[in-house]
Amino acid sequence: MRWHYTVAAQTDVGTTKTVNQDCLTVKVANTIYGEAAFAVMCDGMGGLEQGEVASTMVVRVYEQWFLRELPQLLSKGLSEDSLRQVWYRLANECNDQIGAAGGGKTAMGTTLTALLLLEGRYYISHVGDCRVYVMGNGMEQLTTDQTYVAREVALGHMTPEQALNDARRNVLLQCIGTVNCVKPDFLMGDFYAGDSFLLCSDGFRHLQTEADIYQYCHTTLEQMDWQVAKRLENSHFMNGRLRGIIDSIKELGERDNISAVLVKVMNTID
Repeated sequence: MRWHYTVAAQTDVGTTKTVNQDCLTVKVANTIYGEAAFAVMCDGMGGLEQGEVASTMVVRVYEQWFLRELPQLLSKGLSEDSLRQVWYRLANECNDQIGAAGGGKTAMGTTLTALLLLEGRYYISHVGDCRVYVMGNGMEQLTTDQTYVAREVALGHMTPEQALNDARRNVLLQCIGTVNCVKPDFLMGDFYAGDSFLLCSDGFRHLQTEADIYQYCHTTLEQMDWQVAKRLENSHFMNGRLRGIIDSIKELGERDNISAVLVKVMNTID
């Protein structure tokens, strides 16, 4: 069995901001284990200076890791522990670089969410409040928001409804560039043919329900012909779908930057 991926990505500055502090990348490459898909999303801190510089820096570092270092890691035999250690090191190298670029002040910061799909397994490194969802027969949020209100909900001190309207809903517990040592969440699991992965910034999800996201980003794709030969055509459709969703979100009054990466999983039998 061979795994294949069709990808799309869109980002928008939104309706009120002059700078888009979101940055993202998505890549599909052949490896000795077959195709791999890799996506990274970083949301620069809107309340800090030069958040776009921080987010771009981190995305570029992870992009180069995927292109240059992952093949070497795979040649030695990929293990979950080795990937966890490599991503922990990479996140803290970025943390040190951004901290130094900020001159020792809390001047630059960014979230970080990276997703690797390989051989029927997903791997996620996560700092902040961008999200990864997997959609198949249902929809599951794989990441946990590293925010003050998410922690309070988990502890039972606040209801989800209260969290939605709390003035502290965007307060992060950690982000790249503003702490001495960053501790990313590391997640992994299986995926299946026909699954869709969505990686999105908070601006993409604030004004949408999970039911809406599932309908727009998965259900409407199910009737398409997912042959590998039609991958480019399907990618164009997916990009148009994301663009339409973002335009609708802007019409609803979303003030933040809005970004999303969509990955559709296919397989073929040799």
